[in-house]
Amino acid sequence: MDPNYVWGGLFTAGLAYEAYALFTKVEGDTLSERTRALFKVHTKPGRAIFTVAWGGFSLWFLQHIINQNM
Repeated sequence: MDPNYVWGGLFTAGLAYEAYALFTKVEGDTLSERTRALFKVHTKPGRAIFTVAWGGFSLWFLQHIINQNM
């Protein structure tokens, strides 16, 4: 199985669902709304945890892609 098709399919499915969620305007079904709920960003600890998690992931992923060896 070609991983490009698998990842492409996953991204396509995610984009399709996000478009559907935006079109139907049901509260709570977009990726950003689910992320806010998961991390409870309406609370100070939730915002802090999300900020650290997002920043850490972003830095790791940048290094992972640029250096190709992490």
